[in-house]
Amino acid sequence: MGLITGLLGLPLAPLRATVWVAEQVAEEAERRLSDPGVIRRELEQVAEARRAGRISAEDAERAERELVARLARPRPRNPRS
Repeated sequence: MGLITGLLGLPLAPLRATVWVAEQVAEEAERRLSDPGVIRRELEQVAEARRAGRISAEDAERAERELVARLARPRPRNPRS
């Protein structure tokens, strides 16, 4: 990168940094949403709430379907590993 190109691109540096941070946050959120361990714990919490009567059977079934669907989704690949 030349001196002129570097100087002209300098005002965009904060925007590039903001976009990079947003991409990192989105990738981490997607990883956590598709983590089988997290989904398993959430399924256990739904089952416990259902047993304790804190949620209805219909709500528990809906939550379980959503969690199983998340588990069945293809997991994002980690480009760093």
